[in-house]
Amino acid sequence: MSEQPIVFEEWVTAGDALIAVARLNAPKALNSLSLEMIRLLTPQLRRWAEDSRVCAVWLEAEGDKAFCAGGDIVALYRSMTEPNASGEGEAFFAEEYELDQLIHSFPKPVVCWGHGIVMGGGMGLFQGASHRVVTEGSKLAMPEVSIGLYPDVGAGWFLNRAPGRTGLFLGLTGARMNGADALFTGLADRFIQHQMKADVIGELCQRNWQDEDASAVVGSVLRQFEQQSREALPESPVRHHFDEINQAVDGDSLEAVVGQLTELAGGEGWLAKSVRSLGNASPTSLALFWHHLERCRRDSLTEVLDKELVMSTKALKKGEFAEGIRALLIDKDQQPRWHYATLSEIDDAWLEDFFTA
Repeated sequence: MSEQPIVFEEWVTAGDALIAVARLNAPKALNSLSLEMIRLLTPQLRRWAEDSRVCAVWLEAEGDKAFCAGGDIVALYRSMTEPNASGEGEAFFAEEYELDQLIHSFPKPVVCWGHGIVMGGGMGLFQGASHRVVTEGSKLAMPEVSIGLYPDVGAGWFLNRAPGRTGLFLGLTGARMNGADALFTGLADRFIQHQMKADVIGELCQRNWQDEDASAVVGSVLRQFEQQSREALPESPVRHHFDEINQAVDGDSLEAVVGQLTELAGGEGWLAKSVRSLGNASPTSLALFWHHLERCRRDSLTEVLDKELVMSTKALKKGEFAEGIRALLIDKDQQPRWHYATLSEIDDAWLEDFFTA
């Protein structure tokens, strides 16, 4: 009998309220989000939302390597290449975005412990939480342009809200952030050392939730442990390079911006390393993200997710996404044959079709 990919628990607090727990349980796959996991988590969250004893939700993952490294893209590859599986990809994106929306709008506090890798679909879960915790081991990124997709799961909404032009930079480069970067860009709320996790949980369970506002209880506990973790907070490369990043992605065309970013690749350190991935990125994916971020500037999260469902459904059919997964994870030759080799070759009508339902 195989283990459940998500484990559900309920912790009883001092006041006899419940903290509901959802633990992603596929550590060998870096807790990559599968359709089965989505179909377990969504109805359970809906039940907890209606359960008057549940005062908060705690979302975490098994293992120390990753909270969630993204969606199950090998399964998505099968949906794009096997005739009898063609509907699974569309179901995955539709139900994933529904789950992301549910977490964003959840009526009770949702604490997400984002230790280890938090990427792609993992960012979709993490960004919805009302209390997003990062640790000294957190590694966050939206690297979809390297596999022929584009930053989705609401990225058109949350990357548009990052300071300056850092959201554009993070989406184009797939740059990895540490916990301090996540705080600076508004993509996390608290930094707490991972070794304090059990103490955080213990303190939450000792509180009497019946007499206090639930969000205030969570906030006070997390603040207490964040203060104890201050010495462990790393430097933030994004903050350090903020002016350079803003200058590099300031341009009237994608070609100009990519050219400016590429010039940084010859240097040393975090910034140079972060922009080198542009050389392997899908030109189509870069163009999709560039236009998507601009089109979503004034949109609500719901409007963004609606647009992303259209785009992602098209991505399942146009071949670029499948080719990116093939090169990275199936054949592992690291030699993707992109539909268009350069940005200047992209046909406007072909690109616009991604945005058309």
